[in-house]
Amino acid sequence: MDRPLPSSILASEKRKWWIISFLTALVLLVAIWFLRQVFRPELSASRISTATVERGPVTNTINATGEVLPEFEEVLSSPIAASVQRVLLDAGQKVNAGQSILSLDKSSITSEYDKLQFLIESKENEVHKLKLDLEKSYFDIKSSNQIKQLRISNLTDMVTGAKRLYKAGGGTMEEIEQAELNLKVAQLEKKQLENEISSKQQTMKIELREAELALAIQRNEVSALKRKMGQADIVASRPGVVTWVNQNIGASIQQGEALARIADLSSFKVAGSVSDVQLENLHTNMPAVIRIGEKQLKGKVINISPSVKNGIVSFDVRLDERDNSTLRPNMKVEIFLITAVHEKTMRISNGAAFNGSNLQDVFVVTKGKAVRTKIKTGLSNFDYIEILNGLNVGDQVIVSDMNTHKNQSEIVISP
Repeated sequence: MDRPLPSSILASEKRKWWIISFLTALVLLVAIWFLRQVFRPELSASRISTATVERGPVTNTINATGEVLPEFEEVLSSPIAASVQRVLLDAGQKVNAGQSILSLDKSSITSEYDKLQFLIESKENEVHKLKLDLEKSYFDIKSSNQIKQLRISNLTDMVTGAKRLYKAGGGTMEEIEQAELNLKVAQLEKKQLENEISSKQQTMKIELREAELALAIQRNEVSALKRKMGQADIVASRPGVVTWVNQNIGASIQQGEALARIADLSSFKVAGSVSDVQLENLHTNMPAVIRIGEKQLKGKVINISPSVKNGIVSFDVRLDERDNSTLRPNMKVEIFLITAVHEKTMRISNGAAFNGSNLQDVFVVTKGKAVRTKIKTGLSNFDYIEILNGLNVGDQVIVSDMNTHKNQSEIVISP
């Protein structure tokens, strides 16, 4: 027959169980603490970059690319179809107004000029002949008209005499009628001759006018050709620097083909381009910042191309310092178009830690640890990010890439 255990033994067993449970839990806690100490996330301070939250202005910008160009560049083209005869200046050399850069072979245009001169002389002789023919024809017709007038006067007298003789009984009515008929015929012939004079004068004047117009056209062609011959020596219209010149001596050149470019390197502009996605944010007179290495130049957009090519919109920026010494032709630059400005706001230096989202997590460094913190951002540009909330002035924030630690809430920063 089983007997119940004494209460002292039961109490002893219970204490023993509690002691074992306590020791087991203690060992587990120590093990967990040890494992956390051994395997806790740790980051070397030398591998991160931090920035301090401060107060200051933040501008919102659109990133664009640009190229520095001379504000004035003259393209000299060939006035004639010819060939390059001689190059007087090379690219990079300075040039003064009126100074020759290259000359063209004028032999073909000289032959054409001589031919036109001969045609002008021939046309002048033709005009002179027409004038003589007009004068002679007019004189002949006028003389015939005077003869007709004399005959009419004579026939008028004959009519008068026939009537007088008829009244005296010495003539007949038939003689009077015949004399009157002869007078009417002579008057009609005179009128016909006068009409012929007028018509002949008008016709010959038209012919003379046409010949004179043809002569004037040829003279204008000669003048234009003479002017082109004078322009065959390619000269600069203003001082500058030769940026390019066609040095292919003997090469055939078509009329209008570029031969040289002259730039005024005392002032520059920036030709920019940006995605057409930003077209609605782009407008004239908007401020722009040009970054050249570590240097920044200010300017503003002065014109925007009305067309879009391959998804790109072109625009020009006028610089406040157009003669800055850092500017060089064809230099590639970064352009930041300013769309908004917030003064005296919380800001922090931009870095890889910021992903462009308004709501995101960053790591704030405090007491040797990096603690993940949710923040809200506002305006941003290449240099700064505006902090709307989540941080305070003076906070140290890791701005380097922390994407590999995005699932950790706290990281130890080791020296």
